[in-house]
Amino acid sequence: MRAEFFAPSRVRKPGMNDQEDLQTDDHEDDQWYDEKSQMMADSLGEENEFVLHATIPYALGGALDLYLYPNGVPGTGFATKELSECRDECSRNDEFDAYEMVMFTRHPLPDDPLADEESPFGQTLQSCNQFLNLMARYSAEAELNPGETCEFPDDMEDVGGRSLIFDAYSLYESDDGDTFGLLLMMEIFRSELDFAREQGGEELLDRLKSAGHFPYSDMDREPVA
Repeated sequence: MRAEFFAPSRVRKPGMNDQEDLQTDDHEDDQWYDEKSQMMADSLGEENEFVLHATIPYALGGALDLYLYPNGVPGTGFATKELSECRDECSRNDEFDAYEMVMFTRHPLPDDPLADEESPFGQTLQSCNQFLNLMARYSAEAELNPGETCEFPDDMEDVGGRSLIFDAYSLYESDDGDTFGLLLMMEIFRSELDFAREQGGEELLDRLKSAGHFPYSDMDREPVA
């Protein structure tokens, strides 16, 4: 799935100008959005003021909006905010009662992230967008747990034969014991996938971290296995 975005637009929190007209459920969702956004900023650095909005909303079968984080680790983070819009119906796994996904590139965020699809940043944006959209839909049906891997069939368009590993990038626990976190998706080489299947995902993650490749999905590097 290629990214089909509107021009970047400024962030608007749901209901920020019409709180008095919101019903109770909407107010709770807005409060959760604010809490979640703050936790994400604590982990990823301050969010960029622009969001890449999909032409067709995710809730209507379209693509995800992508939120940009250039102020944390060097490079740029791409994160979702539509997997846990409310805590009653959301993606979850063994680690998190609710989570959003994040991927990273070493490339800095350009002034116009959509200006050049063929640039190193533009290619990585398209790649991460494809992975995030595919796995977001899947996460509504299946658990994706830290340390696990994923391989896409060879005949899949754009992502065929490519592989991912998941990790718990950050974890927050509320006073009532509910957990929210960021599930990192990181692209890996086939040889690294085979190593993870034999030795375990945590062993591969340790190698990626030791080599300085974590948490980036840029593939202009040498495999660690």
